[in-house]
Amino acid sequence: VQLQAFGGGLVQAGGSLRLSCAASGSFRRIDDMGWYRQAPGKQRELVAQITNGGGTNYADSVKGRFTISRDNAKNTVHLQMNNLIPDDTAVYYCNADVTTYFYGCGPYWGQGTQVTVSS
Repeated sequence: VQLQAFGGGLVQAGGSLRLSCAASGSFRRIDDMGWYRQAPGKQRELVAQITNGGGTNYADSVKGRFTISRDNAKNTVHLQMNNLIPDDTAVYYCNADVTTYFYGCGPYWGQGTQVTVSS
């Protein structure tokens, strides 16, 4: 199972970016998908999470600015980030709970994509 994330970049404060992540490989199902981020010198933190039924959960710091969505048919998850602020600067990682045919359910991570917000 591989998760490929893309869509990061450099943006000015107040701007927008859209991150996407696609899961590929052989697996039975994907349950929760989400985005985490890690800023320099800080621990990785949950940004947003979405169940395969569409239920969502957001970090307080991004509520009202970020929107997570997924396409179950394409095994993709997206993060629309609006009104970005410099504190959003971090490496963003996608995550998915994947059930494979041989190893059961476990978390898988994408490679990370850099988001930099300039003031």
